Amino acid sequence: MPKILLFANTDWYLYNFRLSLAKNLRDQGHEVILLSPPGNFQKLLQENGFQLISFPFSRQGINPFYEIWTLWQLIRIYRKVQPDIVHHFTIKPVIYGSLAAHFRHIGGIINSITGLGHLFIDPGPITRLLRIVAKWLYRISLRDTQVIFENPEDRNIFIKNHLLKAERAHLIMGTGVDVEKFRPTNKNNDIPVVLFSSRMLATKGVLEYMDAVRILKQNGSKARFALAGTTDLGNPASVTDRQIASWNQSGLVEWWGWQEDMPNTLAQTDIFCLPSYREGVPNALIEASACGLPIVTTDVPGCRDVVTHGVNGLLVPVKNAVALANALKTLLTSPDMRQRMGIAGRETAIKKFSTTIVNAETLSVYKILLSASPFGRIGAG
Repeated sequence: MPKILLFANTDWYLYNFRLSLAKNLRDQGHEVILLSPPGNFQKLLQENGFQLISFPFSRQGINPFYEIWTLWQLIRIYRKVQPDIVHHFTIKPVIYGSLAAHFRHIGGIINSITGLGHLFIDPGPITRLLRIVAKWLYRISLRDTQVIFENPEDRNIFIKNHLLKAERAHLIMGTGVDVEKFRPTNKNNDIPVVLFSSRMLATKGVLEYMDAVRILKQNGSKARFALAGTTDLGNPASVTDRQIASWNQSGLVEWWGWQEDMPNTLAQTDIFCLPSYREGVPNALIEASACGLPIVTTDVPGCRDVVTHGVNGLLVPVKNAVALANALKTLLTSPDMRQRMGIAGRETAIKKFSTTIVNAETLSVYKILLSASPFGRIGAG
C-alpha cells in the first residue's frame, strides 16, 4: 500500500480544492498525509480524518539563505515520512517539493500546475528576473515527473519552453465540483444580485469589477453588487481590508466576507462575475456553473475553458471595465438570457467538471506510476 503525500502552499487550498481527491485516495485504501503551512483550515482537515503536517515557509520569500534552509527542512520531512508518491500543488511546492523528492530518490512524483500565477502575470522588472529563475528551476525540478495542467495554454507554454517533455504533460480541467452539492435553486431576488467571489486580488479582476460597478451605478442600473472572499496578504496583488471597507461603506458593494457555505451563497446570486487576468481553471466559475448561474468573465486562459461566449456566459477583454459593465448590463436586463445560460452552464459542469470525472482522470496519472510498482493498484473509485 503506497503512502501518498499531498503538498500545497496553504491548508486553505488543500481543504477547498483537494479534499475530494484525498478522500478518494483514502477510500482506495491508501495512506494519505497532507503538508502545508499552518492556517485556519488545519482543524477542518483533521476533522475529516487526515494527518496534516505543518510546514511554515514564505510563499513570496526570495532570501537565498532562508530558501535553502526551507528546502533542507522539506528534505528532512520527506526523509521522516518516506512517502512512495508525492503530489505537489502551486508553484513553490512544485519546485521545492520536486527537488526534495529527487534528493530523497522518491520515484513517484506528480506536479499540478494550477495556473501561472502572479510570477507569470506581473510585468515588473523584479518579477521578470524571478520568472527567469523560476523557469530554470522548473526545468530542473520537473524532470522525470508527471505534470498535470488545468488548461492547454499553460501546458503548451511549458512544452515550448522545454520545461518538460510532452509525454509527461497531462491535461485535467480543474479540480472538479460536487454537482450534487452545487445545484441550481429558485431565485427570489426582487433586484438581481451580482457576485464577485474570490481571493481579493488585483489579478482576479476585483479592481475592474469595482470600476464596472461604479459605471453601472452611475447609469442607474437596478442591481445589488457583492464581494465574497478574503484578502491574501501573502500575495503582492492583494487589496487591503481597508480598501474593501471603503468600498462597502460607500454603498457601492455589499461585503459578504469569507463564505464557508458556497452553495448557499450562490443560491442568493443571479449573476456570477470573475474578470481574472489569467487562471488555471477557476473553481469559482465551475461552482457557479454547477449552480446554474450565468457568468461574466474574461477571455483568458482558464476562464474561457469554462465559459463559451453566448452559451453559458459572456467573455470580455481583460482589464476592460467598460466592456465588463456592458456585459453585466446585458445580463441584468435579460432574465431569459440568464436562465438559458444558467441551464447550459449546469450541463457543462456535469459533462466536463464533476469531481467524479476529474478524480478519475487524476487517478489515471497515479496509475502510470503504480502500474509497474510493487505498491498495488489505484482504482478510479
